[in-house]
Amino acid sequence: MAVPKKRVSKSRSKARKAVWIRQAKQASQKSLSLAKSILKGKQTSFIYTENLGINFNKE
Repeated sequence: MAVPKKRVSKSRSKARKAVWIRQAKQASQKSLSLAKSILKGKQTSFIYTENLGINFNKE
C-alpha cells in the first residue's frame, strides 16, 4: 500500500483543497448556465435533438 514519505503541510493541503473546490464550483456554474440557456432556447455551445419523446416545454 502506498504511504506518503513525509508529512504534508496544512497550507499545502488547504491549497490543494481550494483548487479542487474552485474547479467543482466552476463546473457547476457552467452546467447550470448551460441548462438555463437550453430551457430558454438560446443555446450556442450545446447541440441536442428534441425528438427523444421528452417534452420539457410547458405549453
